[in-house]
Amino acid sequence: MTHGHHNLLGEPPATLLPPNPEADAELAAGNPPAEVASHHPTVSAAWAALAEQALDRPERALEDTIAAYAYARTGYHRGLDALRRNGWKGFGPVPWSHEPNRGFLRCVTALARAAEAIGEHDEQARCTQLLRDCDPTLAA
Repeated sequence: MTHGHHNLLGEPPATLLPPNPEADAELAAGNPPAEVASHHPTVSAAWAALAEQALDRPERALEDTIAAYAYARTGYHRGLDALRRNGWKGFGPVPWSHEPNRGFLRCVTALARAAEAIGEHDEQARCTQLLRDCDPTLAA
């Protein structure tokens, strides 16, 4: 009998993405998200910032919502790639408390918001469920 560090319920360990100090520094410095995304196209946080910027525009136009959807979906897919490279099997915890995971989780949130805005309710439901599965504290 082995005594490893595993969850008795069979849940995999939390997936913790590595930081990207360069992209994080550019975003923290207030560089435009499009510029950061062009320098670091694999960084979900840059795509999340683009999506949130488009969704939060005053008097948001349909074009803004569609752009936000596209930005969020790009960041979501870049995040899935990063999660898989770091051992995620398509399920299991991706905690918000780990700062580098937040770009991916923000993209999923923005994708849910944009999907809701264009009436794509199945996609909104999938994103909401994914957020719950990744980190139950995000249910609100």
